[in-house]
Amino acid sequence: MIPFSLAQAPPAPAPLVAPASPVAPTTVLRPQLVAPLPGGLDPVLMLNDNNPELIIEPGILLSTFEGKGRPFPDAHLNLPLSGRFDLFSHHVYAGTPQTLDSTLWLAVVAMPRQAAPVSLRLLSGATSLSQATGPGQVSAPFLPLPSLLAQDGSTYAGPGDRVTTELLSQQKSPLLPERWTLPAGQLTPLLVLPIPVKGLSPLLNGLNLQLRLESSGPLSLATLASFGGDQPPAPELWQELLNGPLSPKELTASPRGGQGSFAYSRVSGVQIGSLWRGQITDPGKPWLSVSRAPISWPISALVRGSHGTGQVQTAELKVFYPGTAWAAHGNYGVEYDLRLPLRNDTARPVSLQLALESPLKADKPLGGLKFRLGPAGSVWFRGSVEVSGLDGPEGKPLGREAFHLVLRSGQEGPSLGTVTLAPGGQRQLRLRLLYPADATPPQVLSLLPLAPPASPAQPAVKQSPDHLASPP
Repeated sequence: MIPFSLAQAPPAPAPLVAPASPVAPTTVLRPQLVAPLPGGLDPVLMLNDNNPELIIEPGILLSTFEGKGRPFPDAHLNLPLSGRFDLFSHHVYAGTPQTLDSTLWLAVVAMPRQAAPVSLRLLSGATSLSQATGPGQVSAPFLPLPSLLAQDGSTYAGPGDRVTTELLSQQKSPLLPERWTLPAGQLTPLLVLPIPVKGLSPLLNGLNLQLRLESSGPLSLATLASFGGDQPPAPELWQELLNGPLSPKELTASPRGGQGSFAYSRVSGVQIGSLWRGQITDPGKPWLSVSRAPISWPISALVRGSHGTGQVQTAELKVFYPGTAWAAHGNYGVEYDLRLPLRNDTARPVSLQLALESPLKADKPLGGLKFRLGPAGSVWFRGSVEVSGLDGPEGKPLGREAFHLVLRSGQEGPSLGTVTLAPGGQRQLRLRLLYPADATPPQVLSLLPLAPPASPAQPAVKQSPDHLASPP
């Protein structure tokens, strides 16, 4: 892995304490170093099916089938899939007073691109509705949760949160088959999932689906939407829809390199990369000095949101539909697997803390990170993280621990735990997360000194109000 390049050492961090004043500042700056995140994305393809998010008409959502010879050739991206690939799908359905009992049915269909059957294996996967309306449905309502909780495997709020939590803990969904055999020349529905609104107020529901797949040969895959009732549509309907048009897209993207206001749009295409793996070390060394703290690394950094590092982590799209996002802004569904081999190369014992934080979005270097004072902003991250190597009883390193986080815009992250090292001591930390749907990037992973007692002699740095671009 490529170690990050370090700039001049930052000044000591100033505690976030407002100066004595009848009016508190809107934001404060925490002086520190912000460095690019080491590592990079793997080459695994991921079908990213998120445009439209709100489905208003039936049709093709995303198709890698060949368009030649079909009535609507532009509705297909013509990309064979073989070996390892993933699927991320996230949609919302809103009923109307005239369709109180309606259900939107989401189908995932596939067909071999060869004159022989293809076997398809599910390596891992999960799916969840926002709200269940009937027996056997898996759901995760958007419930208010504290900033930090121990993750017991059933703590989540929202379908994207639940899906990534289950994948992180390697839970198996009973709704998903473990394998399929695809006959040559035949369209096979892999999954047919409902998004019901019956009995809900308002008439609104969402579905998140993530699959990690491996095929024995080349195939085409598509996601399709159909309106219906309590029972799934007949299988032959999916073939009819595959020969039809696209379901209308939404949110036209700003062009790459565009100036002025910027619209990220939503993704409808196939991205390159489903795993970001990195090892954070000092340049030319196999370890990271504890003296680098305070330091942070962006997670899900994006165009106009690099926190001064110039790093854009969003996956490039191999193929995509015109007008939709041209990169996977947000890296939804991407796993981050990060290792920090710490070493105390000082003459004193050192105690540090690890945190995932949600500073105010910035692109230019600020000399640190900006956080919000006063009323909390909207939720920008709602998901789980897994950490190993933190201090346990009697200072011994702990194994894997899981936490659930709810971070609001401009919020310093709660400490996930501490690391205390004697002079010459070493410890490897590891952090894993899957970037959840319903999050707003970017966040940062921070290694910080244990906070000193608050002192009014060290006032915060006053900043003007922050005007954020529209989140993706």
